[in-house]
Amino acid sequence: MATPSTPILKDELDIVIPTIRNLDFLEQWRPFFQAYHLIIVQDGDPSKTINVPEGFDYELYNRNDINRILGPKASCISFKDSACRCFGYMVSKKKYIFTIDDDCFVAKDPTGKEINALEQHIKNLLCPSTPHFFNTLYDPYREGADFVRGYPFSMREGVKTAVSHGLWLNIPDYDAPTQLVKPRERNTRYVDSVMTIPKGTLFPMCGMNLAFDREVIGPAMYFGLMGDGQPIGRYDDMWAGWCTKVICDHLNLGIKTGLPYIWHSKASNPFVNLKKEYNGIFWQEEIVPFFQTATLSKDCTTVQACYIELAKQVKEKLSKIDPYFTKLADAMVTWIEAWDELNPTGENLAKLSISSKK
Repeated sequence: MATPSTPILKDELDIVIPTIRNLDFLEQWRPFFQAYHLIIVQDGDPSKTINVPEGFDYELYNRNDINRILGPKASCISFKDSACRCFGYMVSKKKYIFTIDDDCFVAKDPTGKEINALEQHIKNLLCPSTPHFFNTLYDPYREGADFVRGYPFSMREGVKTAVSHGLWLNIPDYDAPTQLVKPRERNTRYVDSVMTIPKGTLFPMCGMNLAFDREVIGPAMYFGLMGDGQPIGRYDDMWAGWCTKVICDHLNLGIKTGLPYIWHSKASNPFVNLKKEYNGIFWQEEIVPFFQTATLSKDCTTVQACYIELAKQVKEKLSKIDPYFTKLADAMVTWIEAWDELNPTGENLAKLSISSKK
């Protein structure tokens, strides 16, 4: 059977898809996605009509909608770049998010069985992570595995999993220089494992097959300022991953990587990619050490507080690389303000009530 009889977390998860084209790719995902609510973020020309196959429950937002909903704060949402997907995270009202690109299709495992990527992401998110001590049998909570000899019993409860990072068969997620050197390389290796990324270790997060607990880490999942009018592109998910990992380490949360696989069907143009990535390739040699040494104060007990502090450090320490980072740091603060306006907590509701009385 292609799909479980009762889809897991059917009413607690949104699927977010950024796109500039008709979503015919959903037909292949129908057995796995149709029971869930979709949030489609249309990039580019808002007057263009995006066709969605019949039978899907969805809401679609274009640039006009983003401007209408966020007003001046819409400046923090990228234009003409898949980074616009994070608007979908902001407007969702569900606990979990799964995001996928429109050139990703259903992969098959080595037995030929279609992989229900969404189901595997949910499994990853619903069981703990082990960032403080590496288990050599990978995920100890999977069926057929456990903690190996020498693993401290005091650490076997693990920590809450905030992010599930999936991988890709066929076209690997390479940067432009690697694409140019290896234009015909395809990933055919299916590695049946899930592992927790250790505390203190950064990773290159890819946004095309990604799930996360929105209530736990959502405000950190800002995909930055990319695309139109910006000096950098294709680093949107990287930026979100670096920020998220630093915050997860600080708040004692876990990130898993490995299964599930999707089939990445189309290699993007390496020459176009090189133009987008050019600055980032140089800048990352300073950005990564910044995140490797970034520390957050004990007063930062919420994702929002962590993110605001990180934004201050970005402005202080990265602006010397390029004025872009001053703009990005300001956008990070705007993002949090917009997030809190659309997702008021008890504390934020009180603030809104006070401000409305003034």
